[in-house]
Amino acid sequence: MQQQNYKNHRRYVPLYTFVLLGLVTLILAGAVWNFYKVYDAKENLLGAGLIFGLSLITIFFYIYARSFALRAQDRTIRAEENLRHFILTGRRLDSRLRLGQIIALRFAADGEFVSLAQRAADENLRADDIKKAIQNWRADHCRV
Repeated sequence: MQQQNYKNHRRYVPLYTFVLLGLVTLILAGAVWNFYKVYDAKENLLGAGLIFGLSLITIFFYIYARSFALRAQDRTIRAEENLRHFILTGRRLDSRLRLGQIIALRFAADGEFVSLAQRAADENLRADDIKKAIQNWRADHCRV
């Protein structure tokens, strides 16, 4: 497995990100086109309306399936990093840290985690700046 770093840490699932999104978009476009054609002909409006409604539901499923999984993952990361900080220092993470900052800190190795967390809280660093400041990258291959 390739060593993870700032340049390659983002994860894409091509089948979900590109193929499924393309198919869902085509389904919605086809449903809109079908509804438009049927609306002009004034027949089978119910069927076209149901197809359009189902395509909208598919879009919502696509969006919410991803966002719910990410939200659960973010809560888990916050708990894990709070525990890691407690193990290393005997204290919880600084309450000034935002969730995005804590998520970025998960990539820092234990040796720099505590000082980088303190710096992130003191200087209100952006998540991207935190990731760029990491010297010893701790890979996370289990993310959604």
